[in-house]
Amino acid sequence: MINQEKTVSEAIQYRRSVRIYDADKSIDKNIVKKCIQQATLAPNSSNMQLWEFYHITSKDLITEISPFCFNQNAAKTAQQLVVFVTRKDLWKKRAKANLSFIDANFGANNPKAEQSNREKVARKYYSKIIPFAYADFLGIFGFFKYLLMFVIGVFKPIYREVRSSDMRIVAHKTCGLAAQNFMISMAAQGYDTCPMEGTDTLRIQKLLKLPFGAEINMVVSCGIRTEKGIYGKRFRIPFEEVYTEI
Repeated sequence: MINQEKTVSEAIQYRRSVRIYDADKSIDKNIVKKCIQQATLAPNSSNMQLWEFYHITSKDLITEISPFCFNQNAAKTAQQLVVFVTRKDLWKKRAKANLSFIDANFGANNPKAEQSNREKVARKYYSKIIPFAYADFLGIFGFFKYLLMFVIGVFKPIYREVRSSDMRIVAHKTCGLAAQNFMISMAAQGYDTCPMEGTDTLRIQKLLKLPFGAEINMVVSCGIRTEKGIYGKRFRIPFEEVYTEI
């Protein structure tokens, strides 16, 4: 039985990468779904939300995916899986969604003379700057954008990550933030997770019939820990070695 929801600090302390789940303790898929919904509230680059979440509750499908996770115990004993997927290829659709949101908040087809500075900046951002950042063709446009930013950067601070490979990294960082939101939300409910990077992403992509432009960020297994599910005490590098106050 799940206890009262933990605080953020309690959830962070409780969360561990659990490798073996209790086969006799099921988890509520609706609660997992709620935690995925909370994952969508994660901060993300330009509010583009270039992600998708595949919630796998089918035991047969988990059995099929486990070999593609190299038969890790975290996969084989999982009650459910969540596959976090980046969708950089949907940047036009997501930019349009943001523009529609602006229409809903400020009104559609407002004459520029009647637009507030905030509205003008937001519209320009999603109609001009986002296409400049994400548009590319075989890496050629991205290379010229990089050269342009390099030259401008000689004279003033400028955003330099404008190549297709850079924007791919942005999408994966964003998706990683969502995954962390999810795992902390699960821990708050007393549920356990394990993020698995050791996967054959191509085979999982084919099994889930994901489109060509989709990329798997990580597979997160879900369940309730057993006594042997955590392989040892938590180890972290001494805080003083990684923390600098300036």
